[in-house]
Amino acid sequence: MSARQKRRGISSFNLAFLDIMFCGFGAVVLLVLIINSNALKHRKEVFDDLRGEVDRLETQIRDGQKQLVEVKNTIQEVDNKLVISKGKARELLVSVQETSQEISDARNLTRAKKKHVRQLQADLKSLENTTKRIGAKAAANARRGRKNIRVTGNGQRQYLTGLRLGGKRILILLDRSASMLDSTIVNVIRRRNMSDNDKKSAPKWRKARRTVAWLVANLPASSSLQVYGFNTKAEPVLASSAGKWIPVSKSNEINQMINSVHKLIPQKGTSLENAFRAAAAMQPRPDNILLITDGLPTQGRSKPMFSSVSGKARIRLFERAVKALPGTSTVNTLLLPMEGDPVAPALFWKLAVDTGGSFLTPTADWP
Repeated sequence: MSARQKRRGISSFNLAFLDIMFCGFGAVVLLVLIINSNALKHRKEVFDDLRGEVDRLETQIRDGQKQLVEVKNTIQEVDNKLVISKGKARELLVSVQETSQEISDARNLTRAKKKHVRQLQADLKSLENTTKRIGAKAAANARRGRKNIRVTGNGQRQYLTGLRLGGKRILILLDRSASMLDSTIVNVIRRRNMSDNDKKSAPKWRKARRTVAWLVANLPASSSLQVYGFNTKAEPVLASSAGKWIPVSKSNEINQMINSVHKLIPQKGTSLENAFRAAAAMQPRPDNILLITDGLPTQGRSKPMFSSVSGKARIRLFERAVKALPGTSTVNTLLLPMEGDPVAPALFWKLAVDTGGSFLTPTADWP
């Protein structure tokens, strides 16, 4: 046997060794497969768990985003409300400061005018006594059968209880604002919430109506008349008489005017400027104005920005109204005083002096 043949011979040992090697390799492969299978299964379970966690987190994120939007909207609303609140706070602060200033001004004005007001009250008391004496004389004349109240003067003006009447064209301006319901602020507030019939029955308003009737009854027969009611605006009490002067001798139309006065209802604020502007717009203009009011105006030509008006502001409104007066007119004022308006008598008295008119504060039983 040659050497080549010997090398090609298969040894049983070699076969056994190869068998062992392949078996071992197969076992290793099997072990690897088993381990890998378990690893894949475990990884799948972990993946499923992680996927579930991811889904849960995504859901939470979506919910969180929704809540974030809601929170942002809420924050925006809160910011808007905060801006509005700050604006209102600033307005309130300004209002408080203005009110404090007005109170301070009113106190200063009260102290400054106290002495003058006391003197004015004394003068008014003297005037009331004079009025009572003249009224007593008039009553005595009436009991003696006289028809008219005693008249003195130069023929162009009449002087009745200290009040100047007469002239060719006489305009009666009747204040029909809410303050004419009573002489106290509390009762004015109470009465303005009552029915219209109750408002018409208010004692102060009845006195104002009687005053108009008394004035009309005592005007010269040769004069002409117009009656305007005014609150925030001024207009004839008898609409059909607008733009006309009615002769006092025409009793039917005069009676219609008086009846129209009885239908008026006191309401709203007081614009003396609009009343005087209406007088200035009349053609021909009045030469005598009989003003029946209870105090200083509460507004000018238009409604004020604030619901309350300080005493200082009312004085300015009065001064502005006086500038609107027709220059040729005499102003005679009958003041039915309102509480809380101490400067009004002095200003209306000055108006009477400046225009050549007169000023009267009627007693409780007049006319």
